[in-house]
Parts: sequence; structure tokens; C-alpha cells
Amino acid sequence: MLETSARLLKLLSLLQAHRDWPGPELATRLGVSTRTIRNDVERLRTLGYPVHATPGVAGGYRLGAGAALPPLLLDDEEAVAVAVGLGRAAGGGVAGIEETSVRALAKLEQVMPSRLRRRVNALNTYTVQVPGAAPVVQPEVLTAIANAARDHERLRFDYTGHDGSVTVRDVEPYRLVHMRGRWYLMAWDVGRDDWRTFRVDRVAPRVPTGPRFVPRELPGDVGAFVEKGVNTAMWRYRATVRLFAPAERISRISPDLEVEPVDENTCLLRLGGDDLAGVAVWLGFYDTDFEVVEPPELAEAVAAMAARFRRAAARLRPGA
Repeated sequence: MLETSARLLKLLSLLQAHRDWPGPELATRLGVSTRTIRNDVERLRTLGYPVHATPGVAGGYRLGAGAALPPLLLDDEEAVAVAVGLGRAAGGGVAGIEETSVRALAKLEQVMPSRLRRRVNALNTYTVQVPGAAPVVQPEVLTAIANAARDHERLRFDYTGHDGSVTVRDVEPYRLVHMRGRWYLMAWDVGRDDWRTFRVDRVAPRVPTGPRFVPRELPGDVGAFVEKGVNTAMWRYRATVRLFAPAERISRISPDLEVEPVDENTCLLRLGGDDLAGVAVWLGFYDTDFEVVEPPELAEAVAAMAARFRRAAARLRPGA
């Protein structure tokens, strides 16, 4: 039988790992009686851990949320994961979290066994994190969205578009996705009656949240859906281009873009960008003839790029 202090730590670890524990199962795992479990639960409560008990045959114990955060027990893999996550968070992405992440990481490393500290140090030493220019997100915005998604409550927010215009959106929030240094919200847009992707740095939530909603079936893979939205609708400019190449070949080059076959040797490519000159350059990577379907401004950007390349080619000729 474990000593009382060791048993309390083991009991706390079990309560943190599972949402609900029947009393007899806890007693079996710890090799004690159910009466001892009751006494140990009282000791944990005295130490500030809010352990809730449910009476009856189907009753048991559950670790709840208290007024203050009590110490947490982590196994080796959890400790390494938390330490690595804190190190990444210290690099930015969420406004105001850098300093607190460093403080939390210092506390964790102070009590870490040397074997785990070496694993974390190896990961940090041989991993390069390139800081990007992506806008940071306020942590209260992330938590407001996450709480609404968890509680299945509609969310109203002011949304700033590419052109600076602000619209009020009413959505059913489902998932937060972190991709390429930016945060995105995947939600069902009530006003547009369709799934939409929103950049979280452009979201200003309104309070209180709206009525509860019945969750819908997600539109397939969440990551793929957001990736598609990021590559098209999230850009300032959206374009459709007819490529004179098989759709299968273009899809291999750009698997995340929307490619629609027209015939065996022609397809439509839908893509986007914040800069039409950049889109024009990107089209050259496909190494095939193409025709701009829309917008007309992209055709003008392609023409300007072609003229620039012709002048560059002319300078390479002898005597030019």
C-alpha cells in the first residue's frame, strides 16, 4: 500500500486524467478501501482541490474548477509537450503572452528532472523558429471564440474586410485553426447560410453571446476547409485562370488550390493573393499557357509582367 502522501499524489493524478471516477475503481487502482478514498478526497479538498462527489450506485468523484488554480501533476510526455508549447508561445502570435510564457517555462524547467530538461533543450536548440510578420491576436478574442464554440452559442462580431469596411456577422463558431502564423475561425455564417472562414485578427466580438445552437455536421476535414478558404476567399484579390494543361498535373503542383477540369487538356484554377503582380508571377510556375478569366486587373498585371520580361530578355542580346 502506498504511503498517504504518495497515495494523495497518485489519486490527484488519476482525477486529473479522467473526468469521472467511480469510488470502487479508484480504490482498486490504489489498493485501498472506498472509505480511505473518501478520507483522501477530504484531504485534497483541504489542500484546495475542488473534488466533487456524486452519491448513489452510479456516483463517483470528479475534479472541478476552483477559485484558484491548484498545482497540476504532469507525466513525462505532458511536461515535455507543455514546455515546448510555452517556448513556441514565447515567440509571439498572441498579444501579451510572450512574457508570461517565459515565466511559466522558467517555473516548469526549475522542477523538471534532468532527463526531461535535456529533451526540451535538444528540441529548442535544434529547432529554428522564424518570426513572421503575421498580426497578433488578443488572447481575450481567442477565449471568447473558444468559449462560444464550446458552449454552442452564436457569436456576433464586427469583421474588418480587406478594404477596411466593417460588417456585423452572426455565426455559429466551430473551430479555431492556427495556420501559417495566423489564427482563423471556421464557422457557419447565419446571414449567408453557408460555412465561412474568418481571420481572427479582424474579429471584434460583441457581448453577450447569442442563443445556443444545435451543432451541425462539419464540412469534412477542418484543416483542408480552412486551407482552401485561406488560398482563395481570404485574399484581397480572387482570380480564375484557364490553364491549358491537365487538371491532374496542376493539382499535383498546387494540391491546396481549387482546380476544375474542363477537358483532358484544360482546367480552371481559382486562386487569390493580396498583390496581383505576385499572382501573375505565380502563374509562371505552372509552365503552361493560360488565359485570365477574371478579374481584368490580373490580365493587366500579366501584361505588365510580360513587358518587363521582354525588356529583360532584350538586354541579354548582343548589341542590345
